[in-house]
Amino acid sequence: MQPSTPVAVLGECVADAFAAPAPALSGGTSGAGREPAALGLEVRPGGGPANTAVALARLGTPTRFLGRLSADVFGRLSRARLAGSGVDVSRCPQAAEPSTLAVADLDGQGRAGYAFHAERTADWQWTRAELRAGVEGGLACLHTGSLALVRDPGAARIEQVLHEVRPRATVSIDPNVRAPLVDPRRYRERLRDWCRTADVLRVSDDDLAELAPGATPAAAADAWHTHGVRLVVVTLGARGVFASLDGSPLHVPAPRTAVVDTVGAGDAFTAGLLHALHAAGVLGGRLAGLTPELLAEAVSLGVRVAAATCAVRGANPPWAAELDTVA
Repeated sequence: MQPSTPVAVLGECVADAFAAPAPALSGGTSGAGREPAALGLEVRPGGGPANTAVALARLGTPTRFLGRLSADVFGRLSRARLAGSGVDVSRCPQAAEPSTLAVADLDGQGRAGYAFHAERTADWQWTRAELRAGVEGGLACLHTGSLALVRDPGAARIEQVLHEVRPRATVSIDPNVRAPLVDPRRYRERLRDWCRTADVLRVSDDDLAELAPGATPAAAADAWHTHGVRLVVVTLGARGVFASLDGSPLHVPAPRTAVVDTVGAGDAFTAGLLHALHAAGVLGGRLAGLTPELLAEAVSLGVRVAAATCAVRGANPPWAAELDTVA
């Protein structure tokens, strides 16, 4: 596949709201002293698929985003971020429904938990016509996952499009389990079919615990290979990355990083992986040209992109020129 052929990323844009205590109002007191009068929210554009599209484009991969972008203030924020990063948003429908909102709460290690406000929002209302228009023309790869793949009514239509695209493009899936919003059993019920369709399956260690409770990365990968997926990648946070190509295992350590937070790190890793595979010319089919050496290089780039994202606040992946400064 030619390097100019785009990678398409299909899924949601989510407005990530980070909570911070607001200063007390002057004159407002209680018996024990002033109390915070409100909670401040810093809103940044996010959503796993949108984060991956931004990171891919910033690395230099021709990238098309397929998302139903709301006309509201959050949708306009997401559209501006995507376009400003070099992502092609020309096939994104402008949706009348509101944007999905996720309120993030960071723990002491910078890991985010989310409370979602996602009922009847724009991201899940795909029509067949919108999806078909989005995937017309040449594609090296179609990457999707996260909530868009399990939220009705759009989920079944997205799965159908994956089957239709597979004869002419590599298929990549990142389940990105969101247990507070969707019962993990829904992901487990669909996983076998996703493995039949996908060439690349990327999961985090948290996903692994939900999708294959008690299984090691190697055991889970072996099981998923039997259903058809050739490349399984498990990101393990500070412990690095486990990958398995047709049952041949690989481990790449994570670089030491001063972590600000881990928001968007997995999405950034996936972008680095797909960028390297695209540059090597192995996307476009069933990964026929992928060797263990190429895979090691692709995973190594992915961990560097993820590390750079962890070193700043929020899902703000690096541009290609910035990677040289990442230790």
